Amino acid sequence: MKLRNVFGAVAGAAIVATSMITPVFADVDCPVEAERETAPTLAGCNVKDDPLMPTVKTIIDVIIGVLGIVTVAVIILGGVQYTLSTGDPGKIKKAKDTILYGIIGLVVAILAYAIVNFVLSSFFK
Repeated sequence: MKLRNVFGAVAGAAIVATSMITPVFADVDCPVEAERETAPTLAGCNVKDDPLMPTVKTIIDVIIGVLGIVTVAVIILGGVQYTLSTGDPGKIKKAKDTILYGIIGLVVAILAYAIVNFVLSSFFK
C-alpha cells in the first residue's frame, strides 16, 4: 500500500513538473545543413539528414533503464519484506513472490533491451 503511494507521488510530481514547462515562442537557429537560417521550430528547418535512429534508441534506452531500476527496487523491497517477516509463513511467501516477480521483471527488461536493439539495428541498416 505504501509503495503505491510513493509511486503515485512520483508520478504526480512528474506530471506537475512537465506541465510547468512552457514553450518559448522565439525563432530557433537552424543547423548548417538546413534549408533555412531560422524557423519558428526546429522541425521547420527542413533538415535533410533526419537522425531518427539515435533519437529512438535514446528514448528506448531511457525507458528500459527506468524499468531496470524499478525491478531492482522491487527485488530490494522483497528482500526487506523477507527480513522483516519474523517467521510468519504468509509474509515469507509474499516476500519470496515479490523477489521472484522482480527477477522475472529484470529478465524481461534485459530481453526487451536485446530484442529492441536487434530489431532497430536490422531495420535501420
